[in-house]
Amino acid sequence: MELRNKVVVITGGSGGIGQAMARAFLAEGAKAVMLADLDEAKVRAAAAAIGCDGMACDVTDEAQIQALVRATVERYGPIDLFCSNAGAGGPGVLTDAANEVWQKQWELHVMAHLYAARAVLPSMIERGSGYLLNTASAAGLLAALGTGPYTVTKAAAVKLAEFLSITHGDDGIRVSVLCPQGVNTAMAPRQLGDGQTDGIIEPEQLARTVVEAIREERFHVLPHPEVEEYVRRKGDDIDRWLGGMRRLRRRSLQG
Repeated sequence: MELRNKVVVITGGSGGIGQAMARAFLAEGAKAVMLADLDEAKVRAAAAAIGCDGMACDVTDEAQIQALVRATVERYGPIDLFCSNAGAGGPGVLTDAANEVWQKQWELHVMAHLYAARAVLPSMIERGSGYLLNTASAAGLLAALGTGPYTVTKAAAVKLAEFLSITHGDDGIRVSVLCPQGVNTAMAPRQLGDGQTDGIIEPEQLARTVVEAIREERFHVLPHPEVEEYVRRKGDDIDRWLGGMRRLRRRSLQG
């Protein structure tokens, strides 16, 4: 899909990735970009700096997602691309991560994508075209050490994107899932030697990859190209991959 003259919504819009995507989409000729985020002052300031629109939205509240979609359609017309991009870290493994952490991560990384799809799919299907870009993580394709709630819910986000593509691809709906490793934002991993990332990239580099992937309608959006090979190795021999991850974890624990 080409972005020229398209109407786009980006949640998590005041963060580094959200802002970078907004700038990239506008540079490609998007008709309008609506940023959404929890903090109204921050998202409106970000939108003003970029030259687009912005509004407050808690993506874990389905009614607020629906209100975001209605407001965008009323101002700019049908939504062509919905980027469900909001996310946050979830520390802990199993015994040391409270149920509340798991639940919040589930609502943010899975249900928010589902609410977005529910809100925009009926009109997209009626028109026979539309695009969903869901931000997950390389952790969802592979694993991130020490962040059980984050890894597990990001994996569910990937599966949800797969399901949406399978179910609605014949309706003219295109789906991509963004799976970066470290990006130079507030959520960037602080350790580079424990398998968390092959390097920290700038949000602008990620945004360029997103534009290319949307143009080519690729499902996996991998700003760190090494991830594709890791996923292939995992699929070729899951037991070997799990053994390697356990060794990586041991080395990480040893400091």
